[in-house]
Amino acid sequence: MSDNQPGLADLRITVDIVIYTIRDSQLQVLLTKRSDPPFEGLDVLPGGYMWEGETGETAVKRLLKEKTGVENVFVEQLYTFDAIDRDPRERVVSMAYFALVPEAKMQNLSHGAHLKEVYAHGKLGFDHNQIVDMAKKRMVSKLEYTNAAYSLLPKKFTLSELQSVYEISLNQTLDKRNFRKKILTLDMVAPTDEMQTGKKHRPARLYTFKKRIPHAFDSPFVWQ
Repeated sequence: MSDNQPGLADLRITVDIVIYTIRDSQLQVLLTKRSDPPFEGLDVLPGGYMWEGETGETAVKRLLKEKTGVENVFVEQLYTFDAIDRDPRERVVSMAYFALVPEAKMQNLSHGAHLKEVYAHGKLGFDHNQIVDMAKKRMVSKLEYTNAAYSLLPKKFTLSELQSVYEISLNQTLDKRNFRKKILTLDMVAPTDEMQTGKKHRPARLYTFKKRIPHAFDSPFVWQ
């Protein structure tokens, strides 16, 4: 090794997870509160150090269960955050992951995990504001290129509920007739033989996604 060449980096690897859901007609993100320095008292994303023998995927599953009580949700890698000073204690590289989760799976949160509205969560510890902002952009992209909305809905839903998911996630109002025409053109949902009951308005047809696994469209779809 040359005298001018730096040595190998001495660092740790963490996994941080951005989980979005829709609750009370708001896009919300799952957070936990720091109980120790640094950033004591601030909200942060659920996460932690990667253990020996773990991959990012296995670490995500473990940390979700340990820190939030959430299991069996779709998660994908978002980005690697490696700013030298992102953790004041030591050199830490974060593998960030991203998920969309239906509200029904967020009912039994543990270890102080809680939901906050995405546009009002305030300052987060570490660089987690940056991670959340990037995840928002990824979510919008996924809604334009894929059938990712299935991750935020129960198995059966009305077209109005589907439209609400898009409007809340994209933070914009969509024309009802135009939206339904485009959704049906994409051929990603199918009507069931069931009707929604228990509502004040006229019963509406229930639909289901033809595929409840990630599926990309042939070209980007703009919801305007």
